[in-house]
Amino acid sequence: MTEFGLLGRKLSHSHSPELHRMLGGYEYALIEKEPEELCGFFGDRNFKAINVTVPYKKAVISYCDELSPTAAEIGSVNAIVNDGGRLIGYNTDYSGFMKLIESSGISVDGKKCLVLGNGGVAPTVRAALRDLNAASIVTVTRNGDVNYVNLCNHYDAEIIVNATPVGMYPNNGESLIDLSRFHKCTGVFDLIYNPLRTALLCDADSLGIPAAGGLFMLAAQAAAAVRLFTGASVSEKELQDAYGSLLRRVRNIVLIGMPGCGKTATGSELCKLTGMRHIDCDTEFEKRRNCTIPEYFARYGETAFRKLETEILVDITKVGGSIISTGGGVILRPENYRLLHQNGVIVFLDRSISELPTDGRPLSQAGSLYDMAEKRLPLYRSWCDLTVSGSSAAECATQIMEALK
Repeated sequence: MTEFGLLGRKLSHSHSPELHRMLGGYEYALIEKEPEELCGFFGDRNFKAINVTVPYKKAVISYCDELSPTAAEIGSVNAIVNDGGRLIGYNTDYSGFMKLIESSGISVDGKKCLVLGNGGVAPTVRAALRDLNAASIVTVTRNGDVNYVNLCNHYDAEIIVNATPVGMYPNNGESLIDLSRFHKCTGVFDLIYNPLRTALLCDADSLGIPAAGGLFMLAAQAAAAVRLFTGASVSEKELQDAYGSLLRRVRNIVLIGMPGCGKTATGSELCKLTGMRHIDCDTEFEKRRNCTIPEYFARYGETAFRKLETEILVDITKVGGSIISTGGGVILRPENYRLLHQNGVIVFLDRSISELPTDGRPLSQAGSLYDMAEKRLPLYRSWCDLTVSGSSAAECATQIMEALK
């Protein structure tokens, strides 16, 4: 018998087992079923309690004997408890989204809200916004009355929520709207959690608009499910600890800094401390091009190198869970910032210029390191989330780990 688990169609990338082990202390199965298998699964009723994810949040309603008031009102079920053979459907997405709004500090009270999408979690989002006294809620779909052609009529929206999968891995970088046109926008929510920062969230960041992604919502709705499944309460500290633990596992730690500052060595030390894989961008470049970077510079020049460097970043930054040591000039192409930041916390290794080696570094050998530093240091500082300046790679790694706690 499956005691607890998640019902869905494709679940290989789910974080739910990890969250439920941390929050509830029980094993949690991934239950992949095709639509035609649902009838048999629910006919057996061989589980204590399950969560339900897309595409089955509406389909499972017909198998429930009873719905909670919230689930009935919203018309969406993402948690089912087997109460002595009676299946009771609940909606914990509602609690999760309410906690996301609360934790973000973004107020929706009295504001015009725009919800992108009308499937999956969209009804839950609208219910939460309504209960938080939104002045109005406009749903945008591809073919509805309000769509992406006539969206200009709603550029006065103050809150925007992406409840679609647009921008989700592996289609990182996609967005449904041009956020810069929403001149009154004061808050953005994107319920996607892979990547941690979608293109929409990166747009909000560049425009100075407060924004929040979906990973905390995922953790908060899991906490609500644990309470339903076991009757045990989950404290705020337990929720925050579980969220923090998951965040540390799924995000990248990205190291930037001058050539020779110790990014590779620090990355190796971080790898030892975390167990995360280490990707050195220069090594990855040489492996893919089958030649050294000085050889490539001599043959094709810096412009060609920078273009290929960005193409490599597109590949390796799409997913999290890695230590990434970048090349010293990664900050020279503005588009690299979003690639590094979408799943990563960016750490600047600030080391004295007089201590930097130049051997095997074509640009360091070609001119003054001080001239290079004058151009690059402001960029490193503007890109980074954290600066460390330890005297050794081990010390830098320790400083980073302490700061990220």
